[in-house]
Amino acid sequence: MIELPLASSTWDDEELEAMQNVISSGNFTMGRLVSEFEEAFAKFFGSKFAVMVNSGSSANLLMVAAERYVSDSKMAEGSEIIVPAVSWSTTYFPVHQLGYKLNFVDIDPLTLNMNVDLVKKAINSNTSAILAVNLLGNPCNLTELKQLAEKYNLKLLEDNCESMGALVGKKFSGTIGHAGTFSTFFSHHMCTMEGGVVVTDDENLYHTMKSLRAHGWTRDLPPANSVHNKSGSEWDDLFRFVLPGYNLRPLEIEAAIGLIQLKKLGNFIEKRRENAAYFLDKVKDTPGIRIQTEFEKSSWFGFSIVLEGHLEGHRSKLLSVLADSGIQTRPIVAGNFTKNPVMKHLNHAPLESFPAADWVHDNGFFVGNHHYKISGPIENLAEILRAYSKENF
Repeated sequence: MIELPLASSTWDDEELEAMQNVISSGNFTMGRLVSEFEEAFAKFFGSKFAVMVNSGSSANLLMVAAERYVSDSKMAEGSEIIVPAVSWSTTYFPVHQLGYKLNFVDIDPLTLNMNVDLVKKAINSNTSAILAVNLLGNPCNLTELKQLAEKYNLKLLEDNCESMGALVGKKFSGTIGHAGTFSTFFSHHMCTMEGGVVVTDDENLYHTMKSLRAHGWTRDLPPANSVHNKSGSEWDDLFRFVLPGYNLRPLEIEAAIGLIQLKKLGNFIEKRRENAAYFLDKVKDTPGIRIQTEFEKSSWFGFSIVLEGHLEGHRSKLLSVLADSGIQTRPIVAGNFTKNPVMKHLNHAPLESFPAADWVHDNGFFVGNHHYKISGPIENLAEILRAYSKENF
């Protein structure tokens, strides 16, 4: 029996009814509901524009591609984009696929986000952007990163796929950079089955994303736009290709679910924060256990645990104990991503040492958080951790 799963469904009868309404309508491809969801999403997060796509990974791809092809782009092909050593694969792949060079920096061992001091050192004459990843619900120091970006005339981009609802001051993470991405996959803060969103306040970037999302054509653009103005001939304007685009379109059924989920999102995140407060209190005095330090206001995707001191090297054994107790675990995202064999295929700057990322890679894991109260499973988890720490001291 799974006592503490990594993820759980956030749906009830409202989502099922919304799905059935789409099925009854017979309109499945991207249309009116996607537009409604985009408008509602942008309004909720305080951005001018939102573009929905078929996954958070596609959102990252679309964001980087749009920065490459927007009419006033300052990001030259071949330039470097600074990224953290700990994140998911599709943070990095679009950077390589769009002709940029990855410049990896180590993370802060406490927040698990990119180390701002190392970002400063990594900036050089060939740097065009900083791609900040807000890890496991915890926002980066986006205030300082934005100041750096402005000082050196760089783009600040946010992979916010794990941190929907996190706050820096009064602004949501994902909305502080030039553009930011969100995921609505099953295990994330709200779920549309598969899905992702990019937000921005830049209308030129917005037009570029709308074109790139669907084949690179002009069909979905207004008559006058920053990509390619329409001719006024409906026949020509439906099939004019102006950018090397993709097909990243979402479905109406996903948008219908999203409209319901968005109304519940505030409550989902509130419950996650209540669970986090309970978790932090229960594990705070456990020797050998380090918990992710919250920066500003996390939305607590999950609870990361890094073993240290006398528990260094004990991860495999501890994970087996947790599994036997019905507690599911996963690596902290992908650990130190530079350890993956795929690196031989990626264009990247010379790799430095990454001691903090290495430690997380070898000694870190996370357990799930949820949109409902989980005090019982948290108490059980905390007791297992205390007992294991004591037995192996």
